[in-house]
Amino acid sequence: MSSLRASPTSHSYFSQGLRLHYLDWGNPDAPPLLLVHGNRDHCHNWDWVAQELRDDYHILAPDFRGHGDSEHIRGGNYSNTGYLYDLAQLIHQQNLAPLKVIAHSLGGSVALRYAGTYPKNIEKMVVIEGTGGPSWLYQEVPIDERIQSFVESTRGSAGRTPRRYSTLEEAFERMRTENKHLSEAQARHLTVHGSNQNEDGTYSWKFDNQTHVMAPFDLTLTQTKQLWSRIQAPLLLISGSESEFGRHQPGDPAAHFPNARSVRFDQAGHWVQHDQLDRFVTEVRAFFKDA
Repeated sequence: MSSLRASPTSHSYFSQGLRLHYLDWGNPDAPPLLLVHGNRDHCHNWDWVAQELRDDYHILAPDFRGHGDSEHIRGGNYSNTGYLYDLAQLIHQQNLAPLKVIAHSLGGSVALRYAGTYPKNIEKMVVIEGTGGPSWLYQEVPIDERIQSFVESTRGSAGRTPRRYSTLEEAFERMRTENKHLSEAQARHLTVHGSNQNEDGTYSWKFDNQTHVMAPFDLTLTQTKQLWSRIQAPLLLISGSESEFGRHQPGDPAAHFPNARSVRFDQAGHWVQHDQLDRFVTEVRAFFKDA
């Protein structure tokens, strides 16, 4: 694969009054492709994938609310519905539909809900470990327990300040411990774009600490599967052999969709697009070009 060589342009759009950020990789006359990051990640997670696909597609990569260079919500209270609205607004405002999507983790979960709500807007979709969810979704935790957990978690997070790293090098080392497959260049790139320097000279991650706490009210597993059943577009569901994801997924997730297949990548964890970039891009190209 080639090294990073092209620079996207940064843009803003508004969603529920929040100023949100996205990258545009140019080539506006090409078919649109949306790249959607996961929880506590940012749009630059896709830079290597975008470099490889930018000649064939008009690529946009947004930062969800509370992530990357997008605004945080005052008081927190992040939800999948809020993230879904962010996606819906970008697609609507930039007139992207129908389009192709590649989405990871939380972004995959949100993108699948969007596809189930607006199935005609999606041509094809690649989802990396995005069919999971909070444990209570599968364990049917009573609503009172979910609310209690939300209150206690929110109260606890309110007392925490963003972790501060004395140097960018220290933050880089933390990044590398989270994913052993990252090359040094990848880890440095993600660290630089995923952190801000504080006034005292230390560094903190850009994501809002409140994104650790998700709203307790959400779709049930039955409702989620009902949305999934509405997706007629072809889906490619990707997972990593070394990720915890597979251990919490009963059976093949492709069985819940009308037109999906699953692929597992060896020697890859949760961030398959980083851990096996060459194979990932090859699989995506073949899937998108397949009639």
